[in-house]
Amino acid sequence: MLNRIHDIKIFHRPWLLFLPFLVLYIIFVLIFPTNGHQGDEERYLMFADNIIHGFYSPPPPNVNLTNGPGWPLMIAPFLALGLPLISITIFNAFCYYVSTVFLYKALKETVSFNLTLIFSFAWACYYVAFQNMPFTHTETFTYLLISVFVYAMARIFKPGSQEGIRKYIFLAGFMMGFVVLTKVAFGFVMIFTLVGSALLWLFNRKAVNYKKGLFVSLIAFATVFPYMVYIYNLTGRVLYWSTTAGSTLYWASSPYKEEYGDWKLELKQGPVEMGNYNIPGVTDSLVAHHQADYNEIYKYSGVEQDDMWKKKAMENIKKHPMKYLQNCVYNVGRLIFHYPFSQAVQRPKVLLVFPANGIILTLMLFCLIPTFINWRKLNYGVRYMLLFTFLYLGASTMVTAYVRMFTVIVPILFFWFAMIFDKTVKINLKFNKE
Repeated sequence: MLNRIHDIKIFHRPWLLFLPFLVLYIIFVLIFPTNGHQGDEERYLMFADNIIHGFYSPPPPNVNLTNGPGWPLMIAPFLALGLPLISITIFNAFCYYVSTVFLYKALKETVSFNLTLIFSFAWACYYVAFQNMPFTHTETFTYLLISVFVYAMARIFKPGSQEGIRKYIFLAGFMMGFVVLTKVAFGFVMIFTLVGSALLWLFNRKAVNYKKGLFVSLIAFATVFPYMVYIYNLTGRVLYWSTTAGSTLYWASSPYKEEYGDWKLELKQGPVEMGNYNIPGVTDSLVAHHQADYNEIYKYSGVEQDDMWKKKAMENIKKHPMKYLQNCVYNVGRLIFHYPFSQAVQRPKVLLVFPANGIILTLMLFCLIPTFINWRKLNYGVRYMLLFTFLYLGASTMVTAYVRMFTVIVPILFFWFAMIFDKTVKINLKFNKE
């Protein structure tokens, strides 16, 4: 059947092929309109408003670098023009649609037509990633950045392909850099890939792929560099990405048996009706465990407060290393399955995450074996992206992690799965003739 589909023209026109999904995505965001107060929405809108007024963070000592400027830069024009918030979420729908097109184009450059269809449609239907689409959050825009990055890398490292390669190197580097500006958790990952690429090239300057990878990393660094200079002028610190890193590490280091390392906005938790899902008495427990730390930490603000969070976190880790490791395991659970949450009421909707991400986890475990066996034979672009992905996932497990942090790298995982399947697995849906 798939062979017959190959001859249908629409399957070679991805912008038209995925157009029905764009309609569905727009309907989805219209059904669940944002009010601007869900999750991190207020913060992104605040930073966008700051940009409109000519600054990003307040000056010292009240420095606020909770997140990077990538997403606020994108939504600032919507606010400047006075457009309603629903226009931003419709933009999200377009971002997801474009991400499916570019993943399709990346797969088509690399694997069989059948696998291109399977994994591009899997991404188009990956409902776990839909959760942030109706809100002014960063994730859906990041899907677009990652998918374009995958496409550019596929073109750069396609065997025998040299035509127009410079523009794809620039595109891949710029996309990686803008991912860092949008999700600062990728900051140290970018630095690591830059150093690693430089070392590989220095020890083997004749290797063209190492040179390409180095230039991708350099362009990513150049994209982020102006923001790094801004942060240095603001804080006097090099490679400092966020003023909230300390608080996420603090909660991930919680030494208490009934706490699993998930982040808490505040110690006094509101009722379920206000969007909280905590068991009765949780406020008393949190106050008893953390009020003394809070009293000391909140004497400070900005960078100094972040330092205090980190100091308390390191004290917890040194005193209770096994509990921290246990919380890291819980972080893996929340990263992939959105479970467990400490002192919280069980929510049946979490079950929706298990089938989709369970399949992805199974495919990850399966693909690791042929990847290790054939590492040197694997396309260098895939190796580069896998390093990028697993460094990010590893770093994410060390602080408070959530499933939305996992969904942003799923396009890379799907590309990897398709590559491994293309080289190792033959699928036949019909019984063999006896």
